[in-house]
Amino acid sequence: MTDLNERTTEAPDDDVPFHHNELNRASLDHCVKCTICETACPVAAVTPLFPGPKYVGPQAERFRHGESVDHSLDYCSSCGICTLSCPQGVQIAELNSMARAVMKEDHMPVRDRMISQTTLMGMAMTPVAPVANAALRFKPLRSVVQRVVGVHKDAPMPVAHGQSFESWFRKRPQRTAPAPKGPVVFFHGCAGEYFEVETSKRTVEVLERIGYEVIVPRQGCCGLAQQSNGLFEGAAKSVLKLCDQLRSAGRDLVIISSSGSCAGMVKHEAHEIMGVNDPKLIDVSTRMRETSEFLMELHAAGELPIDFRRVDITIPYHQPCQMKSQGIGFPAMELMKLIPGVEVIESGHPCCGIAGTYGLKKEKYDIAQAVGKPLFEFVKDTNPGLATCETETCRWQIRQGTGAKVVHPVEVIHYAYGLSDDLLTKAPTRK
Repeated sequence: MTDLNERTTEAPDDDVPFHHNELNRASLDHCVKCTICETACPVAAVTPLFPGPKYVGPQAERFRHGESVDHSLDYCSSCGICTLSCPQGVQIAELNSMARAVMKEDHMPVRDRMISQTTLMGMAMTPVAPVANAALRFKPLRSVVQRVVGVHKDAPMPVAHGQSFESWFRKRPQRTAPAPKGPVVFFHGCAGEYFEVETSKRTVEVLERIGYEVIVPRQGCCGLAQQSNGLFEGAAKSVLKLCDQLRSAGRDLVIISSSGSCAGMVKHEAHEIMGVNDPKLIDVSTRMRETSEFLMELHAAGELPIDFRRVDITIPYHQPCQMKSQGIGFPAMELMKLIPGVEVIESGHPCCGIAGTYGLKKEKYDIAQAVGKPLFEFVKDTNPGLATCETETCRWQIRQGTGAKVVHPVEVIHYAYGLSDDLLTKAPTRK
């Protein structure tokens, strides 16, 4: 039997840098069973396999002492929409993630361990990028992987590049122009290092364009994929190691990331779900800014150059769940609206369905596609050629579901500054 009450109230082990957040558990007593979270849940709306966040969250949490967990909990995508919609402040998604970690503890699927190793995947694919990309396009091989590993044969996959971002950053010519605004630290994340390399490059170039020196310390994984698959111990160790690496660049510098999901892990999930309260995480999280958030802070202070060229275009924008959880409003929308001629339309849809690694799994792929379908239709109706979104896996999901070029908003800013001319050029897609 899985005893969640016992697990969530014990003191943290000195050898394990996390403990389940007792404040989240206490919040369940504020649940008034209003079912707002049930109606907001994008997963429960498309499948009977998930009975809803209230049922598996605060309602079930009260009765888990000495009882096994209802395995329908595993169909929760951890999008966090339930927590955001709750008028009583119940930490529903966080409770569900904590409970799922305990549920899977003694039978963690090999697949879930494998797809959590994002850095190893990137390191393996980068040197053989053409071969790796061809293999991921080869349907018979993908069918074998689905049967043996459990990753759906049609799930969106990243595109490997022949050069990592850090390799590009180290080898490019040294800048000689002064940096009047001083240094900032760039946190690229695993996908920004190996797969969404262009986003990382263009972030650096935008920051330099507006007067900053960009410092990129050696850095590893934030542990997000491990956390979302219930591997809390490994995730906590990863995020604390990352904090050491980012702090090595300077203890008083702003840390900027164009990976909305990885920034969210540092700013939200590591503390709110895993209960990591280490001072170095608190330090890094308070200095962490998503790129659009940082640029809009500059704009509010009158420090952002807005000498943008005119771009007459309507841009569909989808804010990912992990941006919503940070509670920072819609800085990406406001940023793109500063460009003359740009009209930005927000999707209004709660989730794209991918939820990190959730939509990769064979038993959840169809659910993820059903959740994402209204968003795909929105993009096709608004601008079938271009869309924007801050997180990598969401962009992969939307690209595959629409055929559109889907970029981070910083790439629109890069184009508006005249630093590139390929914004409207269709990106290659894997079919």
